[in-house]
Amino acid sequence: MTWLVIGTDAVLGVFALMFLALWFKHRLRALLAGAGVVVAYAVSEVVKLVVQEERPCRTAPSLAPCPEPGDWSFPSNHSVIAGASAMAIWALHRTFGWVAVICAAAAAASRVIVGVHYVHDVLAGLALGALVSWGIAVLLEKRQQQRDEADAPTVVMQRLR
Repeated sequence: MTWLVIGTDAVLGVFALMFLALWFKHRLRALLAGAGVVVAYAVSEVVKLVVQEERPCRTAPSLAPCPEPGDWSFPSNHSVIAGASAMAIWALHRTFGWVAVICAAAAAASRVIVGVHYVHDVLAGLALGALVSWGIAVLLEKRQQQRDEADAPTVVMQRLR
């Protein structure tokens, strides 16, 4: 089962490679989408401090080493990053987006299988990450539309009398 533990972190590497590939086409949008993942992670850290739920590996055997006490379970940071990455990649490229969604689901499931998170931890993490990333994508799209409108040429026509 070690491959499950390694696979969860490897999926995060797959997301990084997808962002890198998308960088060549989308430049600033890819960078800002990646920044949305960082914002989602920061939000999840705040939620962890408020909720402070113990991990299942504290009371039951797990396949992965149990994180240090004080590293709370809810929400799953891996799932937050996976959900945010999948949503950001989806917004940039639909084909990569499908791959990212499957990878995100696999990463979240592996956290439950290895025994370091509850199911509700990973579901909340996926949802939180996706919502934060989606919100940032919407804001970026609105900003781009405003720029496009500002760059449009203005035509002034003489008034007919």
